[in-house]
Amino acid sequence: MTEAIQIPRKIANQLLHNAQLAPEQEVCGLVGAISGVPTRCYPITNIAELPEQRFLLDPAQQIAAFSAMRGHGESLFAIYHSHPHAPALPSATDLELAAYPDALYLIISLDTKGILEMRGFYLHGHSSREVSLVLSEA
Repeated sequence: MTEAIQIPRKIANQLLHNAQLAPEQEVCGLVGAISGVPTRCYPITNIAELPEQRFLLDPAQQIAAFSAMRGHGESLFAIYHSHPHAPALPSATDLELAAYPDALYLIISLDTKGILEMRGFYLHGHSSREVSLVLSEA
């Protein structure tokens, strides 16, 4: 049986909206949670050399986001990024660069003919484990 993770609809909508703001490049950021419940999105600038093909969180903004999370009593829940022209599946680069094995990786695909897709994975080593995302009203 696949593990199910609850994502508040408000957070899911913010992530999807952020992806749509820059449809030709990968958008990225963090999601903070309190007691395992996602509470806030922290969009972070993608500073990768080829932002249309990969993402790299701006280090200063990442540090600021972690500091803000601590200030709000949050912990890291997820790292998110979009795939403008690919499915919502971890790429070889995503697997290679995954640095937080305990964090959920949310991948948003814009390559879906008008319907946005968001899927969640735990990335460890060079493997991934998908989890079901269930929208909640919380």
